[in-house]
Amino acid sequence: MAHISTGVEYALHCLLFLVDQPPGSPATGARDLAELQGVSSEFVAKLFTKLRKADLIISTEGVTGGFRLARPAEKISVLDVTNAIDGEKSLFDCKEVRSRCAIFNDNPPIWATRGVCSIHAIMLEAEQRVRETLAAHSLADLSNQVKSKASAAYSKQVVNWLENRTSIRIN
Repeated sequence: MAHISTGVEYALHCLLFLVDQPPGSPATGARDLAELQGVSSEFVAKLFTKLRKADLIISTEGVTGGFRLARPAEKISVLDVTNAIDGEKSLFDCKEVRSRCAIFNDNPPIWATRGVCSIHAIMLEAEQRVRETLAAHSLADLSNQVKSKASAAYSKQVVNWLENRTSIRIN
């Protein structure tokens, strides 16, 4: 089982589509974002509920309602999205196995349990590095990476596709 869920991946993809929303345009609906990615609208709605609770997006009601980023993409980190979707769960859950060695007869010597378990210490360091890496990358960074790989027409096609879907929804 992956430590970071598929929900984080889909949430990031959805948010990337919100980065370039033209000012003044209708907000983008969860159903449209779901269809754009080929996933269920219920799944995207659950993701957006978590993103809204984390103040990463704002929602508006009504026919022209939908979602927008709550702050500039430069101010939303991948860690923000990961924590919003998966919570701040630990990478490793130490069970203090070191104290259960049969040789100790349920009375481990002090040296055996002194300080942080060496295995746990490595896992804590790994977790810290993962968090630092996720925090160092913003939604704007991701957007720029996608734009550097995609064809020049891709971004415009996505904007047109979403505008067309919104137009159908409104009319």
